Amino acid sequence: MKKNKLSYVYMKKCLNDPIFNLISSVADSRNMPAFVIGGYVRDFYLDRNSKDIDIVTLGSGIELAENVAEKLGNDVKVNVFKNFGTAMLRFGDLEIEFVGARKESYRMDSRKPIVENGTLEDDQKRRDFTINAMAFCLNKESFGQLSDPFNGISDLENKIIRTPLEPNTTFSDDPLRMMRAIRFANQLDFTIESSTFQAIKDNKDRLKIVSEERIIDEFNKILATSKPSVGIKLLSESGLLEEFFPELISLKGVDEKSGKMHKDNFYHTLEVLDNVCAQSDNLWLRWAALLHDIGKPRTKRFTDSTGWTFHGHDHLGAKMVSGIFRRLKLPMNEKMKYVEKLVQLHLRPIVLSQEVVTDSAVRRLLFDAGNEIDDLMMLCEADITSKNEKTVIKHLNNFKLVRKKLIEIEEKDAVRNFQPPVSGEQIMEFFNLKPCHQVGEIKNAIKDAILDGIIKNNYDEAFQFMLKKGEELGLNPRS
Repeated sequence: MKKNKLSYVYMKKCLNDPIFNLISSVADSRNMPAFVIGGYVRDFYLDRNSKDIDIVTLGSGIELAENVAEKLGNDVKVNVFKNFGTAMLRFGDLEIEFVGARKESYRMDSRKPIVENGTLEDDQKRRDFTINAMAFCLNKESFGQLSDPFNGISDLENKIIRTPLEPNTTFSDDPLRMMRAIRFANQLDFTIESSTFQAIKDNKDRLKIVSEERIIDEFNKILATSKPSVGIKLLSESGLLEEFFPELISLKGVDEKSGKMHKDNFYHTLEVLDNVCAQSDNLWLRWAALLHDIGKPRTKRFTDSTGWTFHGHDHLGAKMVSGIFRRLKLPMNEKMKYVEKLVQLHLRPIVLSQEVVTDSAVRRLLFDAGNEIDDLMMLCEADITSKNEKTVIKHLNNFKLVRKKLIEIEEKDAVRNFQPPVSGEQIMEFFNLKPCHQVGEIKNAIKDAILDGIIKNNYDEAFQFMLKKGEELGLNPRS
């Protein structure tokens, strides 16, 4: 953080957008103290771009929002949330939320607070962390003046996450703040202050009162960081990860028998995840990396001849994806199917890279992976986590050969997402059949013949193959 940012003049630079002067004018005309608070102030000091602005006023936030919108013109609409006493409007690329200053109290069985009108200090006390409790005054008399009762500036300078009040109370009142603490530490590369982190450990069971939707929203924000392993390790160390994602915890540990050991699949998974993040910001590819070995604990076996094996962990892992997505309230749509597919297929390119690559094997991989082939290859390359540099180079070079073969086969045979040249309807019409297993048998035989290179991917060769297969099944063409 740059020096001299604490000067009054420099603070005012945070408020150089004309919207702040307009809010100031409206607030003064109604004799309403108003402040910019929270993330916008924090991000200003961190030189981070922020388009979300929180305004707190001593009075009705809804009333202030409506008066500001009136000044901005007819095109600006106010979304009012009466149950929460808040209002939001969009102006340009800014999203501005207004709320009246309030104080909160909590019941043990809910993270929804009992809300009363309060002072600015009351409102700052209810904030999750000191770095989010700072406020700039918008009223003309003190425009740009910083209110920082919990020394958030010092915590920003020292890269510390700390709660404004006693952390056990803060986290017990609203346990989602524990997830947010880890998310901010990961996003900002900050350290969670020791007593604050201990309070997370002590209150981890309280996460049970938080909805899966809110938990996974914070977790996805951790996954969206440049190095999510940092946050996931903190979730593990604090005990929070076990509360909502026990399947990941099950990957932990190393077993040894007869002097043979396997790698710790938890830390391997995090390394694969970070490798993917260095190449792509696709959230669902990151989920595939996170879950690619999720079936290993249940498929782990040991024999003296083979040592540790995890046969079938790809198939079992793919089956586990839908259950994990359903429990965590993740989307049960094409995004889930995408993750499922990559987990199912993640060993296939690895096998191809370790043996002579046949055209047939490449065709089948292209057919099965479809449009996800490039993401699948990225996942497989990220899965190389050996500490032996020569081994890594060898595997990556092998993958280059696989990629080259994929391009050659696709250009020649066009099998990615191909539709059979002869349709099921044509088969039924030619052999005078109703829908039955024989139709599917002929379609699959044509597909396999194309993928195995027996026939080309065109109508004439597929039609002739259909005739031959129909004859084998004892079918007669329509007369």
